[in-house]
Amino acid sequence: MPFQIQEAIEVLERTPQTLETFLAGLSDGWLACREGEGTWNVSEVIGHLIEGEKSNWVPRLEFILREGESKPFPAFDRHSHLKEEPEKPIGQKLHEFKTIRARNIAKLQELVGDARQLERTGMHPAFGTVKVRELLSAWVVHDLTHIAQIVRVMAERYRTDVGPWSQYLGILKKAPSE
Repeated sequence: MPFQIQEAIEVLERTPQTLETFLAGLSDGWLACREGEGTWNVSEVIGHLIEGEKSNWVPRLEFILREGESKPFPAFDRHSHLKEEPEKPIGQKLHEFKTIRARNIAKLQELVGDARQLERTGMHPAFGTVKVRELLSAWVVHDLTHIAQIVRVMAERYRTDVGPWSQYLGILKKAPSE
């Protein structure tokens, strides 16, 4: 199925509300659990999503539209959110994500009003030439990836507590490569 910007926006618009509905008001036990050493907890994933809204998706889109392939756009520090201190409450993080995302969707609609702009190219610092539609597709899949990650991290909290039912709970099964 070819990329459709309106379908992409449908997911991008729903991600903040989905996360807010799922996470707001949960106890710290759910928000602080991890899959293992060096992995992110739920709160850290939300921090990463916020940082992506600030310095990844729309800034890169603007850079591509302005510079094309003349120079690579700046690298994104995927771990910069971990340096943020002190830890904000989850409700505050969810509100911040929702606010920035709404602003970014409005900016996206303003910048990419013409379907021809989806084929414009820029220079990724590691991948080389990329298209606007690839960047926007990656933004949607990035959201879906982190929603899945959050659910997986939370399920891990009860791995041992489910006892023998773990054999029927696919989310607790390790992938063949793991």
